[in-house]
Amino acid sequence: MTSRLRRRSSLPLLLLALSSAAACGRRADVGPVVVSVVGEGKPALARADRRDLPPGDRALTGALAMGLVRLDAAGQVEAGLAQRWIVTDGGMSFIFRLGRTRWSDGAPVTAAEVVALLRRQIAAGARNDLSPYLSAISRVVEMTPEVIEVELSRPRPDLLKLFAQPEMALVRARRAAGAGPFRLAREEPDALLLTPLPDPDREADDRARPEDDVRLRVEPAARAVARFVDRGSDLVAGGTIADWPLVRAAQPAAANVRIDPAAGLFGLVVARRDAFLADIANRAAVAQAIDRAALAAAVSPDWPARDTLLPDQLDSATPPVSPAWSALPVTERRAAAAGIVARWRAGRGAAPVLRLALPGGAGGTILFAHLARDLLAIGVRPVRVAADDDAADLVLVDRVAPYDSARWYLDQACRDCAPAAREAIEAARVAPTLADRARSIAAADAALTEDGGFIPLARPFRWSLVAYRLRAWTANPRAWHPLNRLRADTN
Repeated sequence: MTSRLRRRSSLPLLLLALSSAAACGRRADVGPVVVSVVGEGKPALARADRRDLPPGDRALTGALAMGLVRLDAAGQVEAGLAQRWIVTDGGMSFIFRLGRTRWSDGAPVTAAEVVALLRRQIAAGARNDLSPYLSAISRVVEMTPEVIEVELSRPRPDLLKLFAQPEMALVRARRAAGAGPFRLAREEPDALLLTPLPDPDREADDRARPEDDVRLRVEPAARAVARFVDRGSDLVAGGTIADWPLVRAAQPAAANVRIDPAAGLFGLVVARRDAFLADIANRAAVAQAIDRAALAAAVSPDWPARDTLLPDQLDSATPPVSPAWSALPVTERRAAAAGIVARWRAGRGAAPVLRLALPGGAGGTILFAHLARDLLAIGVRPVRVAADDDAADLVLVDRVAPYDSARWYLDQACRDCAPAAREAIEAARVAPTLADRARSIAAADAALTEDGGFIPLARPFRWSLVAYRLRAWTANPRAWHPLNRLRADTN
């Protein structure tokens, strides 16, 4: 009877029981690097639809394939298929020279094939999250068998950062062959074993080391955290606020817990503009009632709150626009918001009800608890619904920015937003000069802030568990950690 009870113990209880001392010791730098990505299902490489790629798919794609450029351990652009590049014609032309590279099936990488694959990724209507931000590309041409030119109709200084994202990795679809840095060595029952592609520039005796391999699995956060604390893995990647309480319960060594300074959006977008949220004053009341500092502090002291849509000026002509209420103390903001709700209720009687679509897990519960407390304080009744509930009034947006342009933030935050805001965002997209673009972005920021269609809360919360052997792991704003940039001596 006792043994059966033990087998039925829940995984959260197992996390609490595991000793933090197990994570403190240094793992020997021997054998493959074992990586758990938080998620569900088996990761896929040759996925034609690259919208909302799951973390496991992004990790596998970044390991088995690359674009013209890629991101290094610090989230900076480095060489990929292109060995080097130059920017000419006042930023309107990018010329890439390919390196001596082969696909994982052994075929040489040619400019003609790269051009065809790249055109498919950037085409209007392509099933790729980044294609809307590549509309300034007017032509991609093969200049020589080793040289490619990308011509622009409008200047885009951050083009390379977009090209470096896993969504822009190039894969020969018929054979599902990328160009590395890894290839799939074998499929195991619950993992994929990845091994580096041969590097013609390395000595033969340096090419086959088990420590260069990666054993990649995708699994739920509870299992991944338990495996790490039990010294069964070297890295847990892809953690979000939804599963952060599991890390706190497991109590790994503090040195193993890493939080990225992730750039991006974390806030509530107004999904339904009817009933209470049809009025701009009511949307403002919801936004000003939230105690962002208390919410962030309840999660982590390393998580800064935010009340502006843009995190910095970025490529806008002005600093981020702050809402009118931002300088007031929380108590005064709530009192004003409560008055707005009371006036709306006059003649209606019942309190307004808002359905909040939030992630599952204990982290989602913490988030709802704080939001619910703040909304109840002004007379609004909150109801938690699933993250994919189409009937939700407010939906959590939790996205890391692929590049540092204010247009991305504005576009992501504008769901059925006011016409003035949408027109300004479109004007920024087609602006002929960077100065015109900056002015349109500033106008869009002001219009979106006034409209109240997006309620900023903080920056995206991204955590990892990192063993000491992975000394090249580096926190960065992209929250991206390529599997070939984990150990200090890998390439």
